[in-house]
Amino acid sequence: MSDRLRKTTRTFLGAIAASLLAIALPAHATGDLTIFAAASLKNAAEDIGKAYEAAGKGKVVFSFASSAELAKQIENGAPASIFISADKKWMDYVQERNLIVAESRRDLLGNTLTLIAPADSSMTADFKAGVDLAALIGDSKLAMADPDSVPAGRYGKAALEKLGLWAGVEPKVVRTKDVRATLALVERGEAAAGVVYRTDALVSDKIRIAGEFPADSHPPIVYPIAIVAEHDSDAAKSFYSFLTGDEARAVFEKYGFTILGPGAATN
Repeated sequence: MSDRLRKTTRTFLGAIAASLLAIALPAHATGDLTIFAAASLKNAAEDIGKAYEAAGKGKVVFSFASSAELAKQIENGAPASIFISADKKWMDYVQERNLIVAESRRDLLGNTLTLIAPADSSMTADFKAGVDLAALIGDSKLAMADPDSVPAGRYGKAALEKLGLWAGVEPKVVRTKDVRATLALVERGEAAAGVVYRTDALVSDKIRIAGEFPADSHPPIVYPIAIVAEHDSDAAKSFYSFLTGDEARAVFEKYGFTILGPGAATN
């Protein structure tokens, strides 16, 4: 093989290798901004990401899962630039390990806890008046995110315990990985009821809200946000500002979230 042919071959193979590497690399390595967000934020966050991109500010990629799973991934070195948790516990977890920029942490959103049932169900649960939830569920199941680790599950268990209902329904509980998995079980009729945030209930026409848990039956539902340490780039700061600004605020409110903390910052 001639030197010229060897050089041409090396160039060709190098180009192929570079292309394959670009495909294989995670989103952050190819220039995208990766945001870790609680599963219940999926619809609102994706709309905000699209608005950000449409404004020419850059590409955003989201990873949605339970806050517990995301916090563990950050601990293990996952390349997230921003973390939005569905409770303070998992934000505390990463902060205690110096994995976030502490001064960027703020309480961003609030939510409401609801009981859902399939759209064709007649189930109604007035928790303030008192209700036998176990009897309403009957021989079926109650779906809820895992109370041992997932925020929605912990809120749900706390509420059911406070209302004196946990002992009766615990044998009927199907534990899911996050609120969207809970929603899916109820949508398919595989559970007679489920515990999810109001914002999750509002995005599906396959279920109905059967009851709303009193706010004082569980700890306040708070979504903290923070920039992840060592990923506090100008791009991360820009999207953080956008997430806490007026345009994002309008999207969050459209999906049923409440805005916490001081007034939204301007973009």
